[in-house]
Amino acid sequence: MSSKLVLSQAFPTTGGSVDQVELGSRLRAAREEKNLTLRSLASKIDVSSSLLSQIENGKTKPSVDTLYALVRQLEISIDAVLGLAAVSGPETEEFRPQATFVLQSAEEAPVLEMENGVRWERLAVLPGLDIEALRVTYQPGAASSIEGRLMRHLGYEHIAMISGELSLRIEFEEYPIRAGDTLAFDSQRPHMFLNPGSVPAIGIWYVFGRKALNNAASHYPEQPVDKHVERLNTAVDVLQSFRES
Repeated sequence: MSSKLVLSQAFPTTGGSVDQVELGSRLRAAREEKNLTLRSLASKIDVSSSLLSQIENGKTKPSVDTLYALVRQLEISIDAVLGLAAVSGPETEEFRPQATFVLQSAEEAPVLEMENGVRWERLAVLPGLDIEALRVTYQPGAASSIEGRLMRHLGYEHIAMISGELSLRIEFEEYPIRAGDTLAFDSQRPHMFLNPGSVPAIGIWYVFGRKALNNAASHYPEQPVDKHVERLNTAVDVLQSFRES
């Protein structure tokens, strides 16, 4: 296998925003693959059946935390949501780079527009590594959860703010994150992001170790989670890497 990978040659995608109808269709296909009814899946992720139906039919966009919950319950990758990989298939437990060079042009970058003004743009990563990367934009007033619920997921988040300001709530503490600031934290701590300002907040997200931790966690029973805290797959999960095609 070549150690060089140019995305336009390796993957049949033109980049750009993911169509809302296509997103819903992929989520529905993943649900049917798991033999889940609309009602049972809605119950598992704590949303109404009507909302889930609207998402699957492309009539509304999911919020960040709802999409995270769907990705976790359906056990699919970000690539599957973006149409860059099959909606089913186990993730590999070996995290070895399948290439030593990846070039992704601006036109090829997959983009996912979420409800309430949150935008995820998938960044280039080496296929096979347990790393996920996003350029994330929060419009003024946007939050990772419309309902104000804290979320937690496997992995370790490393963030560099480019412009604007975000408020990060971790458990009972709140921290302002301004342009030029960097931070890192364990994503299993309940957290939520909010843009309280009047200008867009833009940052670069790297999440490490999600797969390794998920493989380790699969050997142990899951502990109960407070009903006000979502246990979700990583925020980056909805744009999971091109590396798994």
